[in-house]
Amino acid sequence: MAEQEVGKVIHYYNKAMVAVVRLSGNLKTGDTIKVAKGENEFEMKITSMQVNHEPVESGKAGDEVAIKVDSPTKEGAVVSLVTAE
Repeated sequence: MAEQEVGKVIHYYNKAMVAVVRLSGNLKTGDTIKVAKGENEFEMKITSMQVNHEPVESGKAGDEVAIKVDSPTKEGAVVSLVTAE
């Protein structure tokens, strides 16, 4: 499966290591994503996703979801789906 852009980071909480992502596609827990901005790039499996502080299993285009990330990132980073669960 080719990487497919599914959203952009619109806010990043450094202490909590949480990125708020505005989705342009579908995403669910268990998916592997790539987060990239400039030379800062990493892949990770989604283990936790929330909407309005409530745990959710998936999000769709137009949603803003909070994702616990493995590495620091920045606003404007592109989120791509690498493998779907």
